[in-house]
Amino acid sequence: MARRKLVIPVVIGAGSFLGTVLYRRRSVRNRTRLDIYFDDGSMVSLAAGSPDADRLMPHADLVLAAAREAA
Repeated sequence: MARRKLVIPVVIGAGSFLGTVLYRRRSVRNRTRLDIYFDDGSMVSLAAGSPDADRLMPHADLVLAAAREAA
């Protein structure tokens, strides 16, 4: 009986941890953003759906397509 009292919380804790890790990986993987790097070392990250990102995203897609063709 004492062993069951120890095993159940450990299993619940491990399952919660695994669920949290899987949820985080999935949410990060599906997030689209546009990172712009400048010569001075600074960077701006634009999330999909923002007006600036929506305006620049077609250009970024063209650059990525050209890079894939060159590889």
